[in-house]
Amino acid sequence: ALAHPTWRMGPKVTIDSSTLVNKGLEVIEAKELFAVPVDAVEVVVHPQSIVHSMVEFVDGATIAQLSQPDMRLPIGYALGYPDRLGTAFGSIDWGELTRLDFERPDEKVFRGLALAYAAARMGGTGPAWFSAANEVAVEAFLAGRIKWRSIAEVIEDTLDVSTPVDPGTVQDVLDADRDARTVARAAVTRRAA
Repeated sequence: ALAHPTWRMGPKVTIDSSTLVNKGLEVIEAKELFAVPVDAVEVVVHPQSIVHSMVEFVDGATIAQLSQPDMRLPIGYALGYPDRLGTAFGSIDWGELTRLDFERPDEKVFRGLALAYAAARMGGTGPAWFSAANEVAVEAFLAGRIKWRSIAEVIEDTLDVSTPVDPGTVQDVLDADRDARTVARAAVTRRAA
């Protein structure tokens, strides 16, 4: 679970990638940032890690952002916005790129993704409960306290008893995070390897 075929990442992000929780968090971000219904956001697995986002328009046309798998590009764009920095981080050799593959994720294997959709549908502080539970579960996995499959189980146990509210203040979100971590730690203890 700590090896990714195309990206070099730290342990937490690598585990989030292996469970597809990283994609679930991106679904939540897209829902909130672009005010789109959560079910309008679709995740596909793309083994080459070249296509980073796609937007389909009402007429069926799709625009995609393609680049080498290197986080320096989006970070550079964020730092230089609205301009692009002049440093290229590896262009795509279009003569060598022969295929782009996509497949739907298996939601039975990658339950973290389905749980992210559920948290997004909850609204309010539901995503905060999801994120906090995942952080606790991944920390426990990396420490050898739970198995990989238990990451999603801890998140699900936490969401099952969550009490999402519409946050009126930052403190409401911090309170949800604190409460979720308490519930998730208890779930880890119950599911310890």
